[in-house]
Amino acid sequence: MKLGSHVSMAGKGLLTAAKEAASYNSDTFMIYTGAPQNTVRKKIEDLYIEEGQQFMKDNGLSNVIVHAPYIINMASAKTDTFGLAVEFLRKEIDRTEAIGSKYIILHPGSHVGSGEDVGLNRIIEGLNEVITKDQNVFITLELMAGKGSELNYKFEHTAYLLDKVKHNDKLAVCFDTCHVHDAGYDIVNNFDEVINEFDRIVGLDWLKVFHINGSLNPRGARKDRHANIGAGDDNPKGRDHIGFDAIHYIVHHETVKGKPCILETPWLDKTTNLYKEEIRKLR
Repeated sequence: MKLGSHVSMAGKGLLTAAKEAASYNSDTFMIYTGAPQNTVRKKIEDLYIEEGQQFMKDNGLSNVIVHAPYIINMASAKTDTFGLAVEFLRKEIDRTEAIGSKYIILHPGSHVGSGEDVGLNRIIEGLNEVITKDQNVFITLELMAGKGSELNYKFEHTAYLLDKVKHNDKLAVCFDTCHVHDAGYDIVNNFDEVINEFDRIVGLDWLKVFHINGSLNPRGARKDRHANIGAGDDNPKGRDHIGFDAIHYIVHHETVKGKPCILETPWLDKTTNLYKEEIRKLR
């Protein structure tokens, strides 16, 4: 099992992130190269990459994952929004490669009223502009909850994108437990059947990263609100509708074995998070 969480790069970049991950007894971790809501980024040479990589080596950390910012929307029909997405994703790929990561997680986008077919084909257009045959980084399409006009909440969307992108050997898929649950798939009672359905429609070979989150919503709500693993009604952030037993089953599943599993569960307040405790319980 490779289990970790989202951590911060504030301060000394990769070194800060790796030290935080080690404090949770993680095997792996995920970072944003800057704030997920904007395009402000430090120069690559200011990210303490060499120091961070040495700390990772010394402390048994591997498979660092990068998450692209939320502002990237390749499904947009607006020229300026689409152009920003293409330009900024290219730069994020460069940063991801410099950090030494193989995977950058991407929310494929929302069609914002243009319709699913238009939005999906816009994503394909953008990925075909961004991806080069020589890049070492895999753009990892995250399975989404389907809130609003969000795409990639159906396995059929994923299969269509993978089929139509020219250099699809540079693509992978991230399975988010909260998103898939909120999209309507029954991972609580029948994770095996969900995985079999994914295999039939998409193919298990594409699955490379897992986000491990509870959900504040019942199955099919299409809202994407993360919960702490197994939280009850007394939890200040709300009850988990997936539950500890289902999440524990998933992280120990044969399909998940050896793949980075990243917690994105809520902090209880500005200073308290449960990553270390959740990681301990899931192990």
